[in-house]
Amino acid sequence: MTGKRYSTAATVALICAAVVVTAPGAAYASPPPPSSPAEPTPRSDESLERVRKEIEKLYHDAGVATDAYNAAEEKADKQSEQIVKLAKDIAEGQARLKKLKARAGAAARAQYRGGGMPDEAQLMLSDDPRQFLDGAGRMRQGEKATKGMLTELRRTQEDLRIYAEDATARWKKLEANRKAKAASKKKIKKKIADAEKLESRLEKKERERLRKLEEEAALKKQSAWVGSGALKDIGGKMTPEGKKAVEFATAQIGKPYVWGAEGPGSYDCSGLTSKAWAAAGRGIPRTSQEQWKQLPRIDMKNMRPGDLIIYHADASHVGMYVGDGAIVHAPRPGRDVTIAGAGSMKILGVVRPDE
Repeated sequence: MTGKRYSTAATVALICAAVVVTAPGAAYASPPPPSSPAEPTPRSDESLERVRKEIEKLYHDAGVATDAYNAAEEKADKQSEQIVKLAKDIAEGQARLKKLKARAGAAARAQYRGGGMPDEAQLMLSDDPRQFLDGAGRMRQGEKATKGMLTELRRTQEDLRIYAEDATARWKKLEANRKAKAASKKKIKKKIADAEKLESRLEKKERERLRKLEEEAALKKQSAWVGSGALKDIGGKMTPEGKKAVEFATAQIGKPYVWGAEGPGSYDCSGLTSKAWAAAGRGIPRTSQEQWKQLPRIDMKNMRPGDLIIYHADASHVGMYVGDGAIVHAPRPGRDVTIAGAGSMKILGVVRPDE
């Protein structure tokens, strides 16, 4: 890779090296110089760590709400498509019903012109019995056709009734999903605003230190994961589709995280993975929670590049495994698509889109 794209092996080497070289708090082993009375008192690392955890929780909650928003949006899109199809079915049924009613009316008028006289009476009064019998045969055929037409008319009316009820039910579901989307959107914005407000209260040096604490926390988890021997048996080779998905995902490195985004300029976590696999010719669910529910689950020892690692107990985050103990993912608001350690967050499990 070039530019913002770089080898995962080099990245993991840097991750592991950073864990060994930079223990949490090592950069602040010596006490900082005393601040002047005019300056605000700097927060301690312990205080900043509490802030970091609070911000992390807020962004996690925003991620959960984002998944709910994306799920509601996906359902709303499908329901809209179904309603459009039902509308076409109803329009076609109404046109068919109009024609059937016209035919039924013509048949009724023909019967009226015949006077509704019994066949025996018409035969006795007819000047040409043979002509009457020929006409009676045609009448019987006509009656049979009329009965079939009336049956079709009743069936069409019943179809229209069912279509109308179905459309009404789907409209109600669509409206419910729209409300769910609005509620999730409101929650997302509030959680992100709260996190940004919390971070904005920090001094510049404190924000820099907070970023270091975030990196150190991730590196600590990655180091523990690698140290557990989790990578020992992992060595599956990627499929051609997996290679395409990885190439797409890593090509997005440096693009910003935006909740609900599916590219091409920005992504959220599941927007990135779903679009990457779509580029590889495999359609997968839009949200990380549905990816966890619907895609085949595999043992970590069988993991290969292109597989998706689902994070947190509520399956609220997802990254794509790219090999060498690393993932590519869209982390959270305020961050860009990047390479990270696969064990830098709590792993729920692994799923495979091309199983």
